[in-house]
Order: sequence, then C-alpha cells, then structure tokens
Amino acid sequence: MARSIDYGNLMHGAMRGLIRDVLEDVAERGLPGEHHFFITLSTLHPEVEMADWLRERYPDEITIVIQNWYDNLAVDDDGFAITLNFGNQPEPLYIPFDAITTFVDPSVEFGLRFETHFDDGEDGDEAPMMEDAEDAGAPKEAEVVSLDKFRK
Repeated sequence: MARSIDYGNLMHGAMRGLIRDVLEDVAERGLPGEHHFFITLSTLHPEVEMADWLRERYPDEITIVIQNWYDNLAVDDDGFAITLNFGNQPEPLYIPFDAITTFVDPSVEFGLRFETHFDDGEDGDEAPMMEDAEDAGAPKEAEVVSLDKFRK
C-alpha cells in the first residue's frame, strides 16, 4: 500500500491544538473582553470525568458554558479540568479534547464542529467538519484549473 498524507487526522490535531492553546491562555490570564465558550462534548467518551448525577442527566452529550463563573481550569496535552456551577452546585469535570464535538465562541462568531464516533467505549474515527463542506467524507477527483481565467 502506498504511503499517503492523512490530512483528516492532521487537521483534527491542529483544531484540537487550537482549542488547547485557547484554554491554556484562559487558564493563565482569564477570559478577555466578551469572549466566552459553548463546548459540546460526548459524555460517552470513556475518559470524560463527571458526577454520576450529571452523566445520568446527560447520557449522550452535554454543552457546557465557560463564561461568568468557572474555577480550577487546568489544561494538559489530552484535555482540561474545570469546575462549573450546575444549579448552584460546583462540579469538577475532566474533558478530553477528543470528546469535544463543538467549540463555539459566539462573541467573535467562531466555531468548530467535529464528527466523533465511539464504539464500545473506544475512540473511533474522528474528522473535523466544516459547516458548508460538501460531502467531506467522499474522496474527490482532482480538477485542473487554468490560471488564465483568473488573470485580468
């Protein structure tokens, strides 16, 4: 089998790295200006750590908000720990980056969406998705375009 460049996994790593870098900055300096995050994650990921009552309430996915009140934000290479308030009850969470399905900062209209599949508790294939991507999973044939049509 011929070696090929796995652009999907490279993009996946780059996007997760972007989230890690943003959260590291927030852990060190706090949220700047009006920035805040909506992070949706799969609670099916085997490395997500959360209270049993939260997992029962959100058996498939949960969206957390990092905005006004959060505590103990700590980021490592694989994910982040944070304490959030759920109904006036502080709860510690650990969220692996691979569990994140969406990351949105509405203050600047920035968002990432990932397709994540978990099979029997194991990580499956993951690929970052662009909102307007055409059938991102299907291979496309190369198209040769003449640069003449772009010249004035």
